[in-house]
Amino acid sequence: MKIVKKVAIVLLLVFIALQFYRPKKNQSNGNHSAQFLTETNPPPDIKVLLQQTCYDCHSNNTEYPWYNNIAPVSYWLANHIKDGKKHLNFSDWERYSLKKKDHKLEEIVEMVEAGEMPLNEYTWTHEEAKLSDEQRKAVVMWANQTRALYQLSRQPK
Repeated sequence: MKIVKKVAIVLLLVFIALQFYRPKKNQSNGNHSAQFLTETNPPPDIKVLLQQTCYDCHSNNTEYPWYNNIAPVSYWLANHIKDGKKHLNFSDWERYSLKKKDHKLEEIVEMVEAGEMPLNEYTWTHEEAKLSDEQRKAVVMWANQTRALYQLSRQPK
């Protein structure tokens, strides 16, 4: 048997084996972003944008697409979600200090203004997550207003 054929068979066997060993899914029960929404009080349109564009990678509850059941895509998505939650997790908002909350909102402003969020890889398969210029401006304005409230509450009295 030629070496190419042997390599192809091994790769096929590895691909099949991967289908039985999937990464743990990022799913939780309850309202995983209640504290964030209560505290930051986004307007209804911003709330919907955050749900459509951010929560899958930046909360403890991801709505998975059908293709997540196929390895190695499942591993790739799990890595993206893990990385996203490392940078910002709306489900952990209550654990953040005021300074950290302010900083996270500042990062949201920077990433949205730069067009770095949501990721292109996400918007390829989630058409509703593509933000228009007006939506970007609205998210930035809301985040900046919320930051101002955090900064006020951090000032000594």
